[in-house]
Amino acid sequence: MQLTVQGKQINLGSALKEHVSEKMEDLNHKYFNHATFAAVTLSREGHGHGLIRAHITMRVGKDIVVMADAVEGEAYLSFDVAAAKIAKQLRRYKNRLRDHHDRLEKIPAADIMHVRDAVIGDEHFGDQGVPHGKDPVIIAEMTAAILTMSVSEAVMRMDLSGQPALLFRNARNGELNMVYRRGDGNVGWIDPSIGAAAAKPKGISKSKAEPKSVAKKAKAARG
Repeated sequence: MQLTVQGKQINLGSALKEHVSEKMEDLNHKYFNHATFAAVTLSREGHGHGLIRAHITMRVGKDIVVMADAVEGEAYLSFDVAAAKIAKQLRRYKNRLRDHHDRLEKIPAADIMHVRDAVIGDEHFGDQGVPHGKDPVIIAEMTAAILTMSVSEAVMRMDLSGQPALLFRNARNGELNMVYRRGDGNVGWIDPSIGAAAAKPKGISKSKAEPKSVAKKAKAARG
């Protein structure tokens, strides 16, 4: 596993780097054993508050990323708390991750949709957070893969990545779906196919389509 450990506005001693390396390797061997990449960043939080933020990113399979953050008063403690969060997520999804990874490895490259993933700069938004102007300023742009999976797999990947939302192709109907973390802590699920089905006009029998007066006249003629 390739590991990168860096500090922002903080000097990392050899003892701390060794501690981080040992802990990350232990997580890899214990829960997945074929993580390809991990990055740990320790940085100062706030202005003069003496807090240290630890951010961990760990790639444990094809497009499967686990992330966690922690903010504590000391670098070792901050990293250990973030690492514990990573361990909890891997432990929770350990068996499902293996099955999910094996299935993804069998998906042909041609079946994976690639989309534009862009980051809009802060200057596009006014003081009240309202966007202004027609064309936003793009400060970063990359390509993201939209994978085919079940709703439960999408929720698992969203939890592991720590992201607020995940776009995916629903394996049941082939439609683009989204799961997202609601403000109340629950998970929301958007499936356009459900709305499309509801919008389709239902079949109406000829008798129901006729006005009542026409139906009465027809009945009288038959009687």
